[in-house]
Amino acid sequence: MYTIGENISAYILKHFGNDYLNNYAKYVEEDHSQYIRIPAGSTDAKEIIKRLEAYNIYVEKLTCLENAYKVTAGSENLGKTIEYTIGKYYIQSLSSMLPPLVLSPTKNDKTLDLCAAPGSKSTQLSEMMNYKGTLYSNEVSGSRLRVLVYNLDKMGAINMGVINFKGENLSKVYDNYFDKILVDAPCTALGVLQKKNEVNSWWEESKVDLLSRMQIKLLVSAIKMLKVGGEIVYSTCTLAIEENELVLDTVLNNYPVELMPVDLPVNSVDAILEFEGRKLNPQIKNAKRVIPWEIDSEGFFVAKLRKVKETEPNKKLSLREKESQMLSSSKKEIIEKLKHVEERFGISHDVLSGYKFLIKKNDIFFVDKNWETENVSPFKRIGTKFGVFDRRGFTHLHSNAARVLAEHINANIIELTNEADLKKYLQGQTIKGDYSPNGQRVIKWKNEILGTASVSVDGLKSQFPRSLRAHEIIFPAP
Repeated sequence: MYTIGENISAYILKHFGNDYLNNYAKYVEEDHSQYIRIPAGSTDAKEIIKRLEAYNIYVEKLTCLENAYKVTAGSENLGKTIEYTIGKYYIQSLSSMLPPLVLSPTKNDKTLDLCAAPGSKSTQLSEMMNYKGTLYSNEVSGSRLRVLVYNLDKMGAINMGVINFKGENLSKVYDNYFDKILVDAPCTALGVLQKKNEVNSWWEESKVDLLSRMQIKLLVSAIKMLKVGGEIVYSTCTLAIEENELVLDTVLNNYPVELMPVDLPVNSVDAILEFEGRKLNPQIKNAKRVIPWEIDSEGFFVAKLRKVKETEPNKKLSLREKESQMLSSSKKEIIEKLKHVEERFGISHDVLSGYKFLIKKNDIFFVDKNWETENVSPFKRIGTKFGVFDRRGFTHLHSNAARVLAEHINANIIELTNEADLKKYLQGQTIKGDYSPNGQRVIKWKNEILGTASVSVDGLKSQFPRSLRAHEIIFPAP
């Protein structure tokens, strides 16, 4: 059972009153509910739900959010299933799904997620864009960046480019560039105390002041990067007024933006318009607070801003141009590299013409053909890995690409039929037996493509990605 620390209790009591504090204390003491997002894709959601039941995981569909489900039993197994491992669903709180919904990007919007790790909202944005167009996901922390890339690969976010940059400085790279930006800012996390009780150990009002200054810098940077008429969603998972309404008050009073009404599909209340006797900008009434115990999820703050006039650009950073370049599938160099994959797996070149390709030494990556950039230099990663070249120049398909292209693969498929072989494959081992002739294959299990493997005299050598082998995988009841 979690509790509330003295610093947090004093803050809640001071700004929200005794009744609110009592409700907050009861909420924190309860176990937090789990939710999942099942992306719209080639696998029917009903089939995923049926498979989850074999792990004794049961869910119920929510009417308020498309593709969102509440876990009613078996949550301890959620992150251990084969379906989770290959991105058939994503574990994400109900509240966390709201900011992307409010931003509502399409494939025609140049979209930025400014504070993207671990990737919950970025992969949701990618899905909302139908995995097409241009999505940039930025993360300042190197360790969190690795988690972001992991989730990009797992969820097949094929329209995403990943940047490792201080968000407050990214406006020195991009000016008047994006149509839509999500600023899900780092915060003091009062809305998630129910599942992150360690917040008690460091929470104090000085941290609130420190983070609010950073939040303003991030939001100002986003405003400068936004086109006139473009939209920003600002969100936090904290209840602190200084990090929510006061941040908006500062920005609204100093920058050419207006606050737009937010219509959430869950219970919410209007933002606060007065703080310690100080009246705030009246537009702030358009922002919303999500009270955690009223929706059985996390506490959140959500606001939507629109840029109404030009802003003065920052001095541009000088970025070293990388040698890598984006190539369309019609380029002769790429046509030759793709030919072996097309012939081996029966993939039409028309399908691959829906992507751009990026060659880095012996690796080749791919991204949606409509993904745009003026310079590849800021990016740590663009799209997901398509394959690797061998010494003969042949391209070997990567498991990530096999899952993205699953519905278009028609040849050289091996379907595993027993759990022992499945376990060996998922653990990166060799399945003994005669699978001749030699060469690469695509591996299926229960009509779901898992990845690739290589046939040799030793048997079937798994090429399941190392990153996906790292966590425990359990197997469903027969």
